[in-house]
Amino acid sequence: METPELPIEIVTYILTFLPALDRKEASLVCKNWYLASQDSRFQKNLTFKFPASASSLSVIRGLARLPCCSLVITHLDSLHVSRQVLAEVGQHLGSSLKGLSLPGSSMTESSLLGLLPHLTALRRLDLSGLDSLFMSGAFLSREELRQQVRAALSHLEELDLSDIRYLSDLTFNRLTGCTPHLRHLSLAGCHIAFEFDPYRGCPVGPDSSALLSLRNLHRLLQQQFDTMQSLDLSRTSITPESLKSLAKVKGLRLRELHLRGCKELSDQALNTLCRYQPALRSLDISGCTELTDTAVLAVASGLRDLQHLYLSRDCRVTDKGLSELIMMKDLQTLDLSECIHISGAELAKTLTSPQAKAPLVSLNFRSCSYMKDLAVFSLAQMLSSSLRELDLTSCPYLTDLSVCAIATYLPALVVLRLGWCKEITDWGLLGMKEPSKKHHPTNELEDKGPRFTRTFGNMGFFQPPPMPFPEKPQQVTEEHLGAFRKQEGASLLALRSLQELDLTACSKLTDTSITQVLRYPDLQWLSLSMLTDITDKSLIAVAQQCRSLTTLHLSHCPLLSDQGVASAAPFLRRLEHLQLAACPLITNRSLTALHQHCRRLRTLDISRCKDVTIEAVEHLQSQLPFLDNVHCHFVGGADLTFAPR
Repeated sequence: METPELPIEIVTYILTFLPALDRKEASLVCKNWYLASQDSRFQKNLTFKFPASASSLSVIRGLARLPCCSLVITHLDSLHVSRQVLAEVGQHLGSSLKGLSLPGSSMTESSLLGLLPHLTALRRLDLSGLDSLFMSGAFLSREELRQQVRAALSHLEELDLSDIRYLSDLTFNRLTGCTPHLRHLSLAGCHIAFEFDPYRGCPVGPDSSALLSLRNLHRLLQQQFDTMQSLDLSRTSITPESLKSLAKVKGLRLRELHLRGCKELSDQALNTLCRYQPALRSLDISGCTELTDTAVLAVASGLRDLQHLYLSRDCRVTDKGLSELIMMKDLQTLDLSECIHISGAELAKTLTSPQAKAPLVSLNFRSCSYMKDLAVFSLAQMLSSSLRELDLTSCPYLTDLSVCAIATYLPALVVLRLGWCKEITDWGLLGMKEPSKKHHPTNELEDKGPRFTRTFGNMGFFQPPPMPFPEKPQQVTEEHLGAFRKQEGASLLALRSLQELDLTACSKLTDTSITQVLRYPDLQWLSLSMLTDITDKSLIAVAQQCRSLTTLHLSHCPLLSDQGVASAAPFLRRLEHLQLAACPLITNRSLTALHQHCRRLRTLDISRCKDVTIEAVEHLQSQLPFLDNVHCHFVGGADLTFAPR
C-alpha cells in the first residue's frame, strides 16, 4: 500500500521553518514539494541576475508568472540582442518589476528610454557607472519622453547614480524631475562642484550643462525634503561648509547618510550635522581622515537614536572618544576597522559601568593591532547576550585566550573572523590549555650577576632578551584529544549558530583541530587559506560536517590534493564559490570531481595550479551552467619569471 502524499498546504507550512538554502534543496525532492516552494510567501524580494543574451529571453518569459521580482542585467550594449532583452522585460515584467540594475553596461539612451515607460511598478533603479547615457548631455531632452518616464517612475523610491562622470545639472534635473518621491539617492563617486566651477572660476549652478553642482543638489533636497531619507555622497570632494548647508535644509530629516572617503570633512562640520539631523539612524564616516575624538563625541551626544556607526580608517580616533558611544541605547553596529590607535580597553572598561546601554550586534576591530586578549575577554563577557558578528582580522597579538573567551561567552555568534591572527593554535580551537613546558629556555636562565651585552658595550648591565625565533606550539596527541572529547570546555564547537568563519593565515592550525572542531551544519562561508599544515583530512572532515557551505577558500594550502577534492566534492553540492589557487597538487582530476558533484559552482580560482590545463578549464566551463567566473592565471606550468606585467 502506497503512502499517501501530504497536501501541498502542509508541505508549504513545513517549508516555512527552513532557511532559504534548505528550502531550495527541498524543492528538488518531488513535484509537490517544488509547487509548495513556489508559494507566494516565499517569493518576496527575489532578485534574478543574468547577462544580456539570447538564452535569457526564455528566462524573462518564465519570470512573468511571479507576482513581483527584481532584475540585474549585465553586459547590455547597443546590439540587437540587448535591445530584444529590454523589449522582453518591458513586455512581460513591466507591471511587476520592482527593481532594475544594469551594471557593466554600455547601452544607449534610446534603449533605456524604450524600456522605462513600461516599468510602472518600479521602486529601485540602479544606473551606476552608465556613462554612455549621460556623455552627450541629451538624456531626456525631449518633453514627450519626459512625460512618459514621469508617468512610469512617479513611485520610484531609490535611485543610484554613483560613479557617473558626465552627470550635469541639466541631465540630473531631467531625471529627478521624473521621480518626485525619492527616499534614497546615491551620488557616490560623482564629480560634484561643491564650491565653484573649475572651468569658469566662479560659483557653479544651478542648471549647469557641464557639472553637477551643490546648488542643484541643495535645490532637490528642498523640493523633496518630505520624502528624502537616505543620501550617499561617499568618495566626493564635499567640503565642511557644503555639508553644513545640506544639513540645514529646512524640513529635511535624514535617516541614513554615507560620507565614506570624504577626506575634507572636519569635526565642526560633523557637529553641525548632528545638531540639525538628529533623526539619523545610520552614519558612515569611514575614511574621513581629519575627524578626531571630538567628532565621535558629537555623534554620541547629538544622535541619540543612532543604530549603525562606521568609523573605519579614521586614524585620529582613539579609545577616549569611544566611551560615550556605549551609552547610546540603540547602537547595534560599530565599525572601528583600521583605526590604528584603538585597543578596545576603554570600550571594555566603559561596558562594565551600569550606565552602558548599547546592545551591540556587530563589532569590527579588523587591523586594530593594539587589541589584546584582555580586551576581547571583557568585551565577550559584557556583550554575550547581543553580539552576533565579531571581526578580529589582523589583530596580531591575540592568542588562544581570546578564542576560549569567544567560545565561552558568545555561543550565539553568527560571524567570526580571525584571519591573520597567527598566534592562535590548535589548543585554542579545542578549548584546552597547552601543557606547560618544564624546560623552557627562559626558565633555565640563572641570575649570575650583571654582565655586558655584545651589542651595547658598556651602556648598561642587563640580561639579554630571549632569542627572537617563534616557538612552535606543543603537538596535540591522541591522549589530549581523548580528554577533549570528554570535557565540557568551551571549544569552538560551542558556536553552533556559526554561518561564517575566517581562519585565513592562522598558520599554527593543523588537521588536529580543524577535523575535530569545524562541525557546523549551518556554516555557509569558510576560509582556510594559507594554512600550510592542513591536509586532505581537514578538507574531507569539513565537507562531511559542514554541508551547507556555499563559499570555501583553500588557496595556498600546499598539502591538499586531488584525492581530498574527489572525496569532499560529493558532500559539497551547494558550493558556489571555490578558491584553490596556488595548491600545487591540484590537477585536472579535481576539475572532473567538481564537474560531477558541484553543479552550482559560479566562481572558481585555480591560478598557479601548474598541473591544470587550459583545455580542462574550458571543458569545465562548458559543462557547468552557472560557472561564469574562472581565474586560471599561470595554469599549465607557466613560467612566472617571464610573465608579462
